[in-house]
Amino acid sequence: MNFFYRALYEIQEYTLFSFQAVRSLFRKPRYFEDILRQMEIIGTGSIFIVMLTGFFTGGVLALQSAKSLKSFGAVNLTGQLVALSLVRELGPVLTALMIAGRVGAGIASQLGSMVVTQQIDAMRGLGTDPTKKLVAPRVVASTAMLPLLTVVADLFGLVGGWIVSLYTLRLNTALYWNTALRSLAYNDVLEGLMKPLVFGFIIGTIGCYFGINTTGGTRGVGRSTTQAVVTASILVIIADFFVSKIVLEFRY
Repeated sequence: MNFFYRALYEIQEYTLFSFQAVRSLFRKPRYFEDILRQMEIIGTGSIFIVMLTGFFTGGVLALQSAKSLKSFGAVNLTGQLVALSLVRELGPVLTALMIAGRVGAGIASQLGSMVVTQQIDAMRGLGTDPTKKLVAPRVVASTAMLPLLTVVADLFGLVGGWIVSLYTLRLNTALYWNTALRSLAYNDVLEGLMKPLVFGFIIGTIGCYFGINTTGGTRGVGRSTTQAVVTASILVIIADFFVSKIVLEFRY
């Protein structure tokens, strides 16, 4: 029962924390330089990992689907399968999990280190709101950059699927790209961009929440970092289900 109450308390605290972070965006001062700096760290620093993840995910999709499609005589639809799987589901989710591991851990450890070295207390003493200065820029940056990183992952995933289809399945290049691009409807692209917005907000707020609430010295920093990555990854998967359910309800 204690675990149940503790979980409810954490949910309540996280909800209030997220609300305060969003509310602080509408109050001055606004730290645009900090937002741009965090966007550079999150976006530019993660792009190589995202490219690799997308490329090999697309290649694996093409390889794994080849046998099943051959049994139905539908190898020509490989491009369609790769495109729909990446844009709707795998691109947003895998990108979010990669960013949760890299960015979420970085945010939690950075803010946790500032807490244990009393830098946060010093900011409050000088009249600076840590939520506006530290939390809001990171939440905005992660929410804004994740859709862009997802587009990169989708693009490289399609390229990976094309290379495997070309050299392994001996599929015609024009046929692959025609079936891939023609299979994507407006709703598919919209769903593939809605999910990263939600995921980016989750990763940013979770990383900041566990970082700001770090206790226990340097050992607590490591604990907060682990909790941030695990919690963000779980919430991304849960949010993926509910966003998919909502989108499918409106689509059909």
